[in-house]
This record gives sequence, structure tokens and C-alpha cells, in this order.
Amino acid sequence: MRLGVLDIGSNTGHLLVVDAHGGAAPLPAFSYKEPLRLAEHLDDTGAVSRRGIDALAAFTAQALVVAEDKGCEDMLAFATSAVRDAVNSDAVLDHVHDATGLRVSVLSGEDEARLTFLAVRRWFGWSAGRLAVFDIGGGSLEIAGGADESPDVAWSLPIGAGRLARQFFGSGAPDDEAIRGLRKQIRAEIARDAGHLLRAGAPDRAAATSKTFRSLARICGAAPSAEGPLVPRTLERESLRQWIPKLVAMTPDALAGLPGVSPSRTHQIVPGALVAEAAMDIFDLEALEICPWALREGVILERLDQLSVLG
Repeated sequence: MRLGVLDIGSNTGHLLVVDAHGGAAPLPAFSYKEPLRLAEHLDDTGAVSRRGIDALAAFTAQALVVAEDKGCEDMLAFATSAVRDAVNSDAVLDHVHDATGLRVSVLSGEDEARLTFLAVRRWFGWSAGRLAVFDIGGGSLEIAGGADESPDVAWSLPIGAGRLARQFFGSGAPDDEAIRGLRKQIRAEIARDAGHLLRAGAPDRAAATSKTFRSLARICGAAPSAEGPLVPRTLERESLRQWIPKLVAMTPDALAGLPGVSPSRTHQIVPGALVAEAAMDIFDLEALEICPWALREGVILERLDQLSVLG
């Protein structure tokens, strides 16, 4: 069947059209996305601004047109951290429903981590053993771990790259003292519940997903996306540690010139790098393997599993 998966993230609205059936990997057929930056469209009260709401409704309407044109039989639509944490979350989604007829569901942070873990487990398979998974989004960091398809532990922290960029970089590049303060805050957030994962001992395999980790891995020398998803890619802690002072010193134009960095995400590279380094330090991971599957694939795989049970 052909499915449309509409992911309303903190950075980007992304419609992924896939051909999917049980027992096979979801095959991407078309992709449509826009940089909504909802995490940066929050006002001082924590509400999504009118501009952000209108941008989301317009994107959703266009995504429905694209999905129809591409022959989608069903649409799986969900929102993550930026909408989940907004004080006007219900009003935002009601407006989108009134404007487009599509009801977008909100994933909890735990579900986001759980579904991302499912995708990574299916990608690497049972040979990965006990698996730890990290995902830096625009609004949050998701962490999950376990030996089965469902993680034993899964949680979400409000330290996404876009959220931190808005909080700490909103008035320009921070000085050394501000960077130290940000670094301290990130590490305290991660360490607070690190025992959830650490109690089970070192994972057999540790993986990372999504754009921020892919960009950091590319900066640190991983293969470009043009070489395809089957090429192994890793992010090494020592390489990232050496790059961070260089990234802090770079102008936005210089950051945009780095391999794997989108111009629209240059302001998120430094906070994303600090989160990645902190996670690797606190969980004592020398490297993270980059998985090309993430939350969207997890949503698809869970739906296929459900259909298999019903059918």
C-alpha cells in the first residue's frame, strides 16, 4: 500500500510518501518538506505564534495535495516536541483540522523515543544485541535502550538543537561563558536520568538518528548521503570534541559551507554538537553508528504491524 507520513517536527514539516507492506522495508517514493521552525515560533508565554500556526496550516494543506497526487491510500500525521510542549497545542491542532480537515495527533516524548528505537532495531536487526538509541530533534533529545523491539527504557528531554539555539543564540553568537553555561545545563539534564540506561550496563551497539547527528557525522568525515543509506557511517566522540571549538568560532556563512549542513540549520549546529558530545560522554560511548531510519519509519513499521495483526 502507499502511505503518506506527515511529520510535524520542531524544525521541519516533512511528508514522506512510501510504498509499504508487511515483511519488506518501507520504500520511499516521494518527499516534500518545508522548514517550519516551530520551535522558534514560540512566544514568551510558550505558545506557537500566529505566524507559526498559519505556516503549519498552509504546509499541511499543501502536503495533502501532494499525498493525493501521489496516490496515498492513508495518511499518518503526527506532531512532536514543538507542538507537544506549546501551551496552545490543542488550539494549534484544532486550527489545522478546521483549515485542512486533517487531524494531526501528538506523540508523547516516550512514544517518540519508542518508535525511533523500533526503527533502529529493525534496521540493525537482532545481531545488534542490547541497543541504545539517541535522537536529537529540534525541540528534544530522545533516548531509548533495550534488547527487544520495544525498549526497556525510553524518555525525552527538552534539549533539542532548535530549542537551545532559540534560548541561547537568539541575540547572536554566545561568548565563552555562555557556552560553558549551556554545556553545564545540557549535561545536567542528561545525567539526571542517565541511570535508566546505565543500570543495564554498556550496550552492545549504540546508534544515533536524524538530521543533527547525520550533519555532525558528515562534518567529522562520514560518507556523504549521495553514497546511499547502506554505507556505514559513525560519529566518533574524539573527532566531535576536536571540531566543537572550531564550530563555535565559525560564522553562519562558514558553517553553511561545511559538508552536510543546511543553511537553514547553521544556528543549530553548535548546540546540537554540545548535546551529542554530552550524551557520548555521560554514557561513555566512543562512537555512535548513524542509522538512516528514524521516527517516520518507526511510525510506518508500527502501522504495518497493526495491519498484520488485524489481517
